[in-house]
Amino acid sequence: MAKPRVAVRSRFRSVLSWVMMCAMCLMRSDRLGVVAILDPNDFLALQSIRKSLDDIPGSSFFGSWDFTADPCNFAGVLCDADRVIALNLGDPRAGSPGLTGRIDPAIGRLSSLAELTVVPGRVFGSLPQTLYQLKSLRFLAVSRNFLTGEIPANLGLLRSLRTLDLSYNQLTGPVPRPLGTLPELSNLMLCHNRLSGSVPPFVSESLTRLDLKHNDLSGSLGPLALPASLQYLSLSWNLLGGPVDGVLSRMDRLNYLDLSMNRFSGPIPGRLFAFPITNLQLQRNGFEGEVEPAGQVAIPTVDLSYNRLSGQISPMFSTVQNLYLNNNRFTGQVPGSFVDRLLAANIQTLYLQHNFLTGIEINPAADIPLSSSLCLQYNCMVPPVQAPCPLKAGKQKTRPTSQCAEWRG
Repeated sequence: MAKPRVAVRSRFRSVLSWVMMCAMCLMRSDRLGVVAILDPNDFLALQSIRKSLDDIPGSSFFGSWDFTADPCNFAGVLCDADRVIALNLGDPRAGSPGLTGRIDPAIGRLSSLAELTVVPGRVFGSLPQTLYQLKSLRFLAVSRNFLTGEIPANLGLLRSLRTLDLSYNQLTGPVPRPLGTLPELSNLMLCHNRLSGSVPPFVSESLTRLDLKHNDLSGSLGPLALPASLQYLSLSWNLLGGPVDGVLSRMDRLNYLDLSMNRFSGPIPGRLFAFPITNLQLQRNGFEGEVEPAGQVAIPTVDLSYNRLSGQISPMFSTVQNLYLNNNRFTGQVPGSFVDRLLAANIQTLYLQHNFLTGIEINPAADIPLSSSLCLQYNCMVPPVQAPCPLKAGKQKTRPTSQCAEWRG
């Protein structure tokens, strides 16, 4: 039994000797005149990576990967002295076909790697479990490919990781809980996958962007589930539910918020409308109760449609350029400030259809600016002006009188 082991060891020594000879041939001088030799482990890792990936027809990314030359001159390879520190696989130019194949586990041997990207293409299979060995990794992006399987939980060992982008793949399973503990993580993009389970708590105050939209995530968000450092939050098109007023009230640095197409419920906190948000998407949930901003709303686009919101419409919303309050349970008169701003073309979209509104003070002969869109149909009033509505608003102009307790038709 000893002879096979001797043969294996002999073969390994031969391969290693060959790599060392190649490395000696690839000695190069840096700016200081110091001779550098690519580390043999990195050399072997690059060879394995190359064998597992190919150019899609139309791409010529691997044309420069000639292992009789210096690998540090390969397209997408950046070295520091004798180590590979960045690997950007595929032609980054727009419209490039990308690569096909799998990411070889040998990538874990590039122990000094700080940046790893794979351009959009047809890379398939699972993420290598060996990625956790890249202790210096700060940037990992493999988006718009065909990755399957679960996200390795041991990515939570990459304590220097700042950006993780695995969006637009076919990943399944949960969002690994250890990701929420990464101290340096600032950008996490896992959108457009097939992830399930709950959103794990994120404790790092470095996190500014969290994009988990278009998955199958469920459960609720506790008051401390997300850090106040977030500036961009998208959880749309999931199965999430429960109240969010506790967690949202803390997030006063948000400039983009999209919770649409979920099952969230409870009130919308009034102080949310004072945050520096440029686009607020809360439509198609189960939010309920009155909506009372503390001051004039400066958010350009606010969509609260298809919820269970009630009470009167606050005049504080009249400064919103695109306002969608349709398909709720609002009652009473439309504040006059809306009419003034609409006729002055300061409001571009005002959708109030499918509520229980009882009036709006506007001259029937008033000309709605061509740049503005107003829809009032299916309320507890006859619309005083004829304005085109979206097709999904239906053809009925008013609600049946039986549904309107204060009908003034």
